Amino acid sequence: MLRNKPPALLSFLSLVSRHASHHVRQQYDVIVVGGGHAGTEAAAAAARVGAETLLISQKIQTIGALSCNPSMGGVGKGHLVKEVDALDGLCGRAGDWAGIHFSILNRRKGPAVWGPRAQLDRQRYRDFIQSELLSTPRLTVLEGSVEELLVSEPNPEEPGHHRVTGIHLANGSHPISASSVVLTTGTFLSGSLFMGQSTSPGGRIGDAPSSAGLSQTLREKLGLRIGRLRTGTPPRIVKDSVDLSLANLHPPDSHPTPFSFLNTHTHCKPEDQLPCHLTYTTPGVERVVRESLHLNCHIQEDAKGPRYCPSIESRVLRFPGRQHQVWLEPEGVTSDLLYPQGLSMTMPPDVQLRLIREIPAMHRAEIHTPGYGVQYDFVCPTQLSPALQVKSTQGLFLAGQINGTTGYEEAAAQGLWAGVNAARWALSKPTVALSRTESYIGVLIDDLVSRGVTEPYRMFTSRAEFRTLLRPDNADLRLTLKGFEEVGCVSNLRYQEAVRVRDSLQDALAALQALALSTNSWRKKLPDMGMSETRNTLLTGMDMLRYNDVSFEMLASEFPEYLSPYMEFSQRLKIEAVYRPHCDLQKKEIERIQKEENMPLPQDINYLSLPVSLSQEVREILDRVRPTTLGAATRLQGITPAAVIHLFNYVRHTERRTHRNKPDLKEERKATLSARNASLLQ
Repeated sequence: MLRNKPPALLSFLSLVSRHASHHVRQQYDVIVVGGGHAGTEAAAAAARVGAETLLISQKIQTIGALSCNPSMGGVGKGHLVKEVDALDGLCGRAGDWAGIHFSILNRRKGPAVWGPRAQLDRQRYRDFIQSELLSTPRLTVLEGSVEELLVSEPNPEEPGHHRVTGIHLANGSHPISASSVVLTTGTFLSGSLFMGQSTSPGGRIGDAPSSAGLSQTLREKLGLRIGRLRTGTPPRIVKDSVDLSLANLHPPDSHPTPFSFLNTHTHCKPEDQLPCHLTYTTPGVERVVRESLHLNCHIQEDAKGPRYCPSIESRVLRFPGRQHQVWLEPEGVTSDLLYPQGLSMTMPPDVQLRLIREIPAMHRAEIHTPGYGVQYDFVCPTQLSPALQVKSTQGLFLAGQINGTTGYEEAAAQGLWAGVNAARWALSKPTVALSRTESYIGVLIDDLVSRGVTEPYRMFTSRAEFRTLLRPDNADLRLTLKGFEEVGCVSNLRYQEAVRVRDSLQDALAALQALALSTNSWRKKLPDMGMSETRNTLLTGMDMLRYNDVSFEMLASEFPEYLSPYMEFSQRLKIEAVYRPHCDLQKKEIERIQKEENMPLPQDINYLSLPVSLSQEVREILDRVRPTTLGAATRLQGITPAAVIHLFNYVRHTERRTHRNKPDLKEERKATLSARNASLLQ
């Protein structure tokens, strides 16, 4: 069932304007500034917790807009979407409604790192988000620009040097008071647009930046450390001007997988999905980039850009002589535009056209809207608590790109959690935190507030220690119950569904565990599974599900009276059976690492040739810094938790091997102990 179908939205703007003008008050519990992915999730979450909430956006019609790429999810990012949905957020259900091409990335690897992803129809996505916000109780939407934050003396009973008490709009109207404020300014905080050698103020083409007074408040009144980051977007291409026959066709999954745990199917029928196409850059692309560098001021700036989603100029300069992928993605069912994923660029428009036409499939392409770069202010996130509250300022919460992240999914995850805590703060409830052991949202926030950023942060599965536990399939069991019972941001409907799923899975696992047969019996029931003839032991249904060629459906067909009631959970049960031993081992590994925080790292390790699974980036960081302990290594920027585990295992294995090669080790220990006892007796 696809839930929460949005109503007709032809009169949305007039409805919101009328709703806002008649109901905007001078006092709210929570004010959310910004209507992007972080802001919409923050406003909806704050209202769900029970706070009277005001969402302020510069343009009502752009609330929920997909500013850059028309897609959602992916490896790591898809985990965040599933977790936001498990906490009753918006983006998962919006993705199911607006999706026009669904796929699971990383299928060749284990389910723990599968990446649910969808191409989206821009208009459908925006309509869904706007409809949801309009129908959310306790939420008011207002069009306006925030001039500055209202700041007063702090509450002496709480930590902090300042207290935010509301906002002042740029139009000179009366100030609006609030117990807490969430800033989700995206790329609009002192934003500047770059195209060729021209610059102009703005956070997105066609939109002005946020008021200079807001940035001034953060810098001067609150004394926050502010940095500068950059990002960019590719040109939009006229679809009919592209020869897609010269690109590789990539169809969607035949059976779309919904993001939301409440949905069993997507709005777009499987047969109505649209394909994507893959093509590659040519030497001509590199030539155009190099010939136009003197015309491209954005690429020459010092502001850090996203390493993991770089411009084509950065990719060419960093990896010369290579082919680079370009995905041609549809922007909507009725859209006549294509989004060339991988061709973010900031050169002059005429040069952009030259570059694009160096790619065979686009040799006659026409540009609808040129690409451009954006530079913007961000607040160094180490100044935040795990609740995403500014440590020095009571009642001020930050979420999204203002914290140094990149991507819709990272913004949505932060927005939801900042909105939750802003509401709890306003309602005099304690703020809450998510551990990195229980969610990717916890990993994201912990990385930001403990390590900070030197470039836009993007989520990867390698950033999490507990990957086999933090899977996309079990986000509801990990977070929905907590979201209802402890946090207060989950509806009773979703909670009851999560309880039903939990209880059913527990019953199914118990039934599988109780189903114990000898290997001879299993071979008779499943003759094609390839079990060794020499093996003769007792195996449970859980044991059998760990075989690659055994599915839950196969077991249910043999034992329908025990297993047929659980067919809707067949894939989840298969994944749970496969990962259960790995989860147990991983928990023990993490416990050992936590105990070995002070383990010394030999200073003669050759990290560049270490025979363990480490990325080149991690090797270079370790070789340059050469940390003295394992704990010091964990706190280095760029060192992933997975790398720490591999390093721990290598050092421990080396120590044990060294000890085994010392036959007189016990005698040495005895002599040392005797000498110590003798000194104590003297």
